[in-house]
Amino acid sequence: MRATLAAITSALGLALMLPPAATGETFTLEPSAITDWKAVYARIEARDRIPARARLGGTLVELEVTEGDLVEAGQKLARIVDEKLDFQMNALDAQLQALESQLANARSELTRGEELLERGVTTAQRLDSLRTQVEVFTNQIEATKAERRVLEQQVAEGEVLAPLAGRVLDVPVAAGAVVTPGEAIATVGGGGFFLRLAVPERHAGSFAEGDTIQIETDGIAEGRLARVYPQIENGRVIADVEVEGLDDAFVDARVLVRLPVGEREALLVPAASVETLSGIDFIAVEQDGEPVRRAVVLGGHHDIDGTDMVEVVTGLEAGQDVVTGDE
Repeated sequence: MRATLAAITSALGLALMLPPAATGETFTLEPSAITDWKAVYARIEARDRIPARARLGGTLVELEVTEGDLVEAGQKLARIVDEKLDFQMNALDAQLQALESQLANARSELTRGEELLERGVTTAQRLDSLRTQVEVFTNQIEATKAERRVLEQQVAEGEVLAPLAGRVLDVPVAAGAVVTPGEAIATVGGGGFFLRLAVPERHAGSFAEGDTIQIETDGIAEGRLARVYPQIENGRVIADVEVEGLDDAFVDARVLVRLPVGEREALLVPAASVETLSGIDFIAVEQDGEPVRRAVVLGGHHDIDGTDMVEVVTGLEAGQDVVTGDE
């Protein structure tokens, strides 16, 4: 009804029978270029999403994090224990004790052989055999210690460490679970957070990297279109938006954003020049030197250099003088 009344009034070029409009400053109405925005939903995503994996198979005896925790790179997240490693280390310790006893005995035999050789009781061949025996036991001890260090390293690898600094996104296991090598204990998101959006492919040529993106959070913030992926998935173009100070409390949360998808010309007037009477919007124009109200249909609001401007869809034409305010 409102649109129909405005259209009829504009077509006939007649002023409605209303109280006289206030006089004020005027400006000539000219088409202005405005940006068309398309509202789409984007998701908050982590730049890097890396699983913290088990390096050792065994029982998960400690789990120190849960979803949402902030962690540092290298921080201990969990501990895995393989009881067989303890038994193997005990066996190696027993072997080391036996070898050290044998080595001590071989060294005593070597010392005694050297004394006997000085007195001419034994032979040099026998002494060489005793020296070889000492070296064999010494090397066996070093090899056993190396095997023990391998087991110690395997035990140390039971600690699951954070691969990067960020927020724990997922913990698919619980304490007491049996895990295998390579199994994901937790997933950590870090390296910064950004918005990822999917836009219908018909708008693929309407935006480019570096464009300003409006983000509707608590207020309207701005971001920068950082990357547009060349591969179209399911009829949509994937793009990433960088936003300073983006809230990462909820990863994969959806945020409403507005993309610039084109420009067009429109008639813009200051929002302060619009009067609403009986539910109909009016704008005063100068006609024969006098201000006359015209019924109009308005579009969206636009911020032009800090001034709240409103689009006039119908009711006015370019070239008319609009009364903008009181003198």
